[in-house]
Amino acid sequence: MSRTRAIPLSTRSSAAILATSVVGLLAFVWPLLAPRGSEILAHASDAPLLFGLLVPLLLALTLSLVGEGAMGAKAIALLGVLAATSAALRALGAGIAGLEPIWIVIVLGAYALGAGFGFVLGPVCILASALLTGGVGPWLPFQMIAAAWVGLGAGVLAGRLPARAEIPLLAAYSTVAAVAYGWMLNLWFWPTATGLPEALSFVPGAGPMTNVSHWFVFNMTTSLGYDLPRAALTCVAILLVGRRVLAALRRTSRIAAFDATPVFDGTPVMGEAVVAGAATVVGATPVVGAAPTAVADPTFEAGPQIDPEPSR
Repeated sequence: MSRTRAIPLSTRSSAAILATSVVGLLAFVWPLLAPRGSEILAHASDAPLLFGLLVPLLLALTLSLVGEGAMGAKAIALLGVLAATSAALRALGAGIAGLEPIWIVIVLGAYALGAGFGFVLGPVCILASALLTGGVGPWLPFQMIAAAWVGLGAGVLAGRLPARAEIPLLAAYSTVAAVAYGWMLNLWFWPTATGLPEALSFVPGAGPMTNVSHWFVFNMTTSLGYDLPRAALTCVAILLVGRRVLAALRRTSRIAAFDATPVFDGTPVMGEAVVAGAATVVGATPVVGAAPTAVADPTFEAGPQIDPEPSR
């Protein structure tokens, strides 16, 4: 299956995606890397807010670089349609027990339209749905960067899965991505959470292995009730409607012809009126600086001729 890239990735935009991903990853895992006695742990409650300001700025810069000269009007229009669809779907789910149909749009849209489009689609869908459902808060930047990774991963798979097995494999990917998304989102607040049992809580300076094990236990005991329904809904929906949705997206992509480059040769079409100076010439190429020339209209048919000397 040939890959369609609604937003081609250049070296510059790929580097911006990499830099944003590194900063976003640090925003999630920095407490696990801080050594015992580090002064940065004294500002643990401030760090989510600082990263919450930094991540959207870098994400906005990356989106502008990705779309610079590559995101045309057709890609923007399709992005808006998918973002509106995901916002409506998230409003239907309302996040109850982790039921969020938004991931169906992100995974299938990114797989059908490429990694660059997927990296943009994820955060735009999250932002649009958050504005609609009132889900704006300090957690939003972390949701946006995590959704960008989910879309990027689905886009990277495009063209690499066998056609007959792409739907089951996409369903499997969406299951893993839905659970990983929930576990990653826990990292933005878990280090500063209070009132947790010692086996579930973050221990400042205890070392990466200890805190990772506590984080794993925290996810298994408190998060799976939301993560598994999200994963199950996304997986089942992709198995049921994934092939039809992909067919519709691919048909839209072929009609939009994202990869096509228009070429203008400057040759007028026969029968098209071309203005040369003040005259209109049919089917001819105007000459710059030439005086208007009267040209007979080939479609004109002469009327009947009258004999000046009628027969007597």
